[in-house]
Amino acid sequence: MTETAKQDPLHGITLKDIVNRLVDRYGWEALGRRITIKCFTDDPSVASSLKFLRKTPWARAKVERLYLETIEQ
Repeated sequence: MTETAKQDPLHGITLKDIVNRLVDRYGWEALGRRITIKCFTDDPSVASSLKFLRKTPWARAKVERLYLETIEQ
């Protein structure tokens, strides 16, 4: 394993896994309150969220940040 992989807590975790874990923990409604983006608040689904997050770096960064904060608790 490279040093970069050892230092990156998201290494080996897919965006789909991150979204699924956050939805399991918070549910769509609470997730939409924590990160106010339409794909979490209006007719949410994992597929639509992934499509949006892959195209929108600022939103993906927010989701990844929440995930990291969640696993640190």
